[in-house]
Amino acid sequence: MRTLTRIAISAAITLAATPGIAQVKHPKEIKFPALRQLTQPAPKRVQLDNGMVILLMEDHELPLIRGGARIRGGAREVPAGKAGLAGMLGQSWRTGGTQSRTGDQLDEFLESRAAIVETGANDDSMNVSINVLSQDFDAVFPIFLELMRDPAFRQDKIDLAKTQANASISRRNDEAGSILGRESTKLGYGADSPYARQPEYATIASITRDDLLAFHKRFVHPNNTVLGLVGDFDSSTMESKLRAAFNSWQRGPQAPPAPAVGTGAKPGVYFVAKEDVNQSNVAMVHAGTTRNNPDYPALQVLNEILNSDRLFPRIRTQQGLAYSVGGGVGSDWDRPGLFRAQVGTKSGTTLQAISSLRAELDNLHNQPFTAEELKRSKESIVNAHVFTIDSKSKVLTQAMNLEFYGYPKDWYSKYPSLVEQVTAAEVARVAKKYVTPDNIALLVVGKDKDFDKPLTTLGAVTPIDITIPEPGAAPAGTSKPAPPAATSADGMVLVKKMQDFVGGKPRLDAVKSVRYVMAQSSKTPQGAMEMEMDQTVVFPDRIRAMMKMPMGEVTMVITPEGSFANLPGMGVRDLPASQRDGIKGQVRQDLVTVLKFPERYTFVVAGTEKVGSINATVLEFTAEGETSRFLVDPASGKVLRKVTRSRNPMMQGDVITEYSEWKTFGGLQLPTAATAMNNGEQVGTTTVKSVEINPVLDMKQWERPAA
Repeated sequence: MRTLTRIAISAAITLAATPGIAQVKHPKEIKFPALRQLTQPAPKRVQLDNGMVILLMEDHELPLIRGGARIRGGAREVPAGKAGLAGMLGQSWRTGGTQSRTGDQLDEFLESRAAIVETGANDDSMNVSINVLSQDFDAVFPIFLELMRDPAFRQDKIDLAKTQANASISRRNDEAGSILGRESTKLGYGADSPYARQPEYATIASITRDDLLAFHKRFVHPNNTVLGLVGDFDSSTMESKLRAAFNSWQRGPQAPPAPAVGTGAKPGVYFVAKEDVNQSNVAMVHAGTTRNNPDYPALQVLNEILNSDRLFPRIRTQQGLAYSVGGGVGSDWDRPGLFRAQVGTKSGTTLQAISSLRAELDNLHNQPFTAEELKRSKESIVNAHVFTIDSKSKVLTQAMNLEFYGYPKDWYSKYPSLVEQVTAAEVARVAKKYVTPDNIALLVVGKDKDFDKPLTTLGAVTPIDITIPEPGAAPAGTSKPAPPAATSADGMVLVKKMQDFVGGKPRLDAVKSVRYVMAQSSKTPQGAMEMEMDQTVVFPDRIRAMMKMPMGEVTMVITPEGSFANLPGMGVRDLPASQRDGIKGQVRQDLVTVLKFPERYTFVVAGTEKVGSINATVLEFTAEGETSRFLVDPASGKVLRKVTRSRNPMMQGDVITEYSEWKTFGGLQLPTAATAMNNGEQVGTTTVKSVEINPVLDMKQWERPAA
């Protein structure tokens, strides 16, 4: 090693002494020539009579054509009770296929040509994209066109999207960073803001195929669409093709302007407890601004200084307090963004890191911006700008953004010169105007017992509950829709027909108790589980269910005096309220109970739905605030299907029960074979072995055994 060092020193001395060899300089002393100006041609702009804007950018480097349509209308236009609709639409739009081909058929067609056609949705827009070899454009573009204008939204793909959405909800509290981002956005915009809503099991379950079709019909119109293509084509020829495809498309309703962001939370300290972490995630938020603000260039210089010259080198490098740190004044295209400063630190340095972050924000007001900070930040922004226009694809994307949001055509091209004109005084001015520590909502996600100091040192602490509402619960900020005040006339007519099909109202009135013996198979995470159930209901309020299961025999009893379970190896235990209410709810939705006590329910006819070849009438029935549905053959009164809310946390959304067999017991015609589906998958089957109407009862079976 010493020999190599001596050789290197000797070589350096020789080079320095050799005529014609430049002296080695410190990198800061090296002078670089000015960057040459990089310019790209602008896309060709075409506006059709129906309002659709088309942008075309030729690029013959590769035999590809890429781009797509951006359509106004996104998650911010979805009502709170349907949160998650935009994401579900974006997914099932493509997978659900078109009227002429299923999504699976589209997959096969596109894969054979190495082509891609996809859909998506975000806060303010929907998109349909295409990526295809130029030689295959004429074969693939009709798929793009039909998918954009006439999607099918097939139910099986909607059900799949619901399953995936529910899986995402179930995991949303796994990562502290994602909790911080979600909850700090709520603090910045307000929990009720259309930009802070989050889907819940209940909102996902409420979304129907009709909702997706209606949302598509509301927004997907030419006057809400910007279409851009870049690639290996002749612009005039492509324009002719697109005019032929879109000229006859009629205008529709104009998308509304961006809704207001809402009112952010009051300044203060907010806390999310997360016990399974050894570090804290911290965010400070308040309102930001928009990109069309004349102060935007100065704010970008401020943000660069804050991150590169202050937060990172001081809090992370010098103090060693942060895994990650950063922030700045956020800005969006057509709505205010958020000011946000964040730090991730060890649990034991939480308050110290917060103090350092606050100090650096105060320094934006108190510590002058140096010439070196200003020079380096402006150069960083301007030099990086070239990489936003180094391909024609990026130029097209910029042009589509400006067209979509109504910005001047030269907004991007003017931006570097505006940054170069920013002065230290302007940075100081915008720092005082847009970074206001007194307005900050401070959010901490972590394990408070491991903090270096109590969080209350900073003031009163407001806890934030991030518990995921159970299936069927109303999402935060909403309430369950009120049930109808009274049964509709057509609803009662259908109930009478259902009673007649079963055996008539007099026979139903004569039922005092009923005993079912059933074989059931259910799907669990561990696999299929078989059991036999012997259940007796004594009207109006006694239930006894005995289940023979692989682990032994389980008995559950519910009476007005109390409820209990007798468990193998554990003896008698009180039945949890949630389990008791779940069993009572199942009996309340049973066909015999509904038809015997119609006065306890409200019935409303809610349209029709195909069940096989039958155009079934949908009968909604509501009791104790819970609404379910029977799908009924209007000709006979026979129930074909029942739709109920799942009570199992492993099965989110609706459970659809199909009845396939009926038999007569004691003068009553009842279903004896059923299949349960959830999110498009079979989750259970039931076969009724026997039914006894008004069996002989031993009421001691309802008494709680002695301990």
